[in-house]
Amino acid sequence: MAHRIYVGLGSNLGDRKANVREAEARLAELPDTRIVKASSLYESEPHGNAKTWFINSVLEVETELEPEELLKRALAIEKAMGRKRVSGKRWGSRIIDIDLLLVDNQTINKKQLKIPHPEMHKRRFVLLPLAELAPHVTHPHLGMSVSEVLGGLKDPKRVTLTRP
Repeated sequence: MAHRIYVGLGSNLGDRKANVREAEARLAELPDTRIVKASSLYESEPHGNAKTWFINSVLEVETELEPEELLKRALAIEKAMGRKRVSGKRWGSRIIDIDLLLVDNQTINKKQLKIPHPEMHKRRFVLLPLAELAPHVTHPHLGMSVSEVLGGLKDPKRVTLTRP
């Protein structure tokens, strides 16, 4: 059965736009997987310990892979692109970050995978590109569309559309 999965991408090290595009291309090469749509690129103010601004986007992906398998392969792409995860350190700089945001209309609560992404409804850098692709998709826990969640967002961090 094909899954419709929304995937968030972000980078704030090196050639940030190229890193996001490379991650998108690598995801598109996965078996039984295709990119349906890609959002514009957005530049966003960093959270936590990161110092440089991020480039973010969201992909709408159709795949026969199960969500856990897609996550496993996404983490392998991060590693292959040079991402080094540091245990206990969140919101730091990274060459690439790939997050599964929504899977169909499912809720998944496993140690390695939580869907919807537990922080997505608090983050303008996720909601803006997601609303570009899927404004009417409903957040399974909040019962609100992505546009409605974005409209009520209190995130003070700046996010701007970038030039291609």
